[in-house]
Amino acid sequence: MQQDVVVRFAPSPNGLLHMGHAYAAIVAHDFARNKGGRVLLRMEDIDIQRSRPEYTDAILEDMRWLGLIFDEEVIYQSRRFKDYDAALQRLIRMGVTYPCFCTRSELRTVHEKGKAEIGPDGPIYPGTCRGLSADEAANRMQSEAFCLRLDAEKVAQQCGRLVWNDEYRGEQFADHAVLGDVIIQPKDTPVSYHVAVSLDDARDGISHVVRGKDLLASTHVHRFLQALLELPTPDYVHHPVLLDETGYKLGKSRNSASLAILRQGGIDGQKLADQLRENIFPVGITLSKD
Repeated sequence: MQQDVVVRFAPSPNGLLHMGHAYAAIVAHDFARNKGGRVLLRMEDIDIQRSRPEYTDAILEDMRWLGLIFDEEVIYQSRRFKDYDAALQRLIRMGVTYPCFCTRSELRTVHEKGKAEIGPDGPIYPGTCRGLSADEAANRMQSEAFCLRLDAEKVAQQCGRLVWNDEYRGEQFADHAVLGDVIIQPKDTPVSYHVAVSLDDARDGISHVVRGKDLLASTHVHRFLQALLELPTPDYVHHPVLLDETGYKLGKSRNSASLAILRQGGIDGQKLADQLRENIFPVGITLSKD
C-alpha cells in the first residue's frame, strides 16, 4: 500500500522570515505537491518569551505572497503544551534525563578555556551536572533554576542501533554523540524544539520531513526520541540552504533581509518563488553544496 505523502513547513514566529525561509517553504510545498500529497503549516511558537502575534501574521502574509497554499488549518505548538509535558514526564520516569544547573556564563567560560568539544551546532555540553547524586540534584532543584537534559549515553544504551532514511544521503545511523546531552526542557520555555517537533511530526502524520541540511544533526536526537516515545519515523529530506555573500546561512540573527521588506517594496512574490525554484538568486546569495 502506497504511503500518503504529508509534509510540513514549520517556521518560528519569533522574527520576520527571510529568503532562506522562503526557499525552505517552497521546497517542502513542492515536494508534497509533486507527489500528490498534502502540506501543512505549523507555527513553532513554543518560545513564549519571543513569539509574537505580529510575526505570525507576517508569516501568513509571506506564504500568500509567495503563492503557497497549505492544507487544513494552521497548527500552533503553543496549544499542545500538555502533550509535551506528558512526554517529558515519561522520559523522566525512564531515567534518561537529568537536571542541569549550569548558567550560560559558566558554559561560556568552559568554552573559552577550550574544555568543550565543538559539534555541528556549537559547543557540546561537557556533562558537568550529569554526575550529581539524586539527593544533591533534588536539593538544588528546590532553590536553583535548572533545565532538563537528555542523557545521551543512557539513551544510546537503551535504544541500541537506530537508522533513518534520508533522500539525499541514504540510510543514516543515529549517533548519540553528535549533539551530546541536549536540553529537552529549557529553564524559561516549557519544552525544547527537539521534543516538540518529534511529537508533532507523529501527531500530524508527517511522512517526509523536508527541511534544511542545517538541521541534519538534530535528526540524530529526534530519532532517539522517536524510539524512546514509541513514535513512527518519517523519511527525511535535508536539502541545501541559502548562503549569504560571506558563506554563512541566511538567518534572523544575521539580519538577513526579511520577506516583509521585499513585499512592502513591491516585489512580485510569485515571480520570486519561481526564480527560487529555478535556483536563480539575488546577487550575493548562493545555494550550499549538498
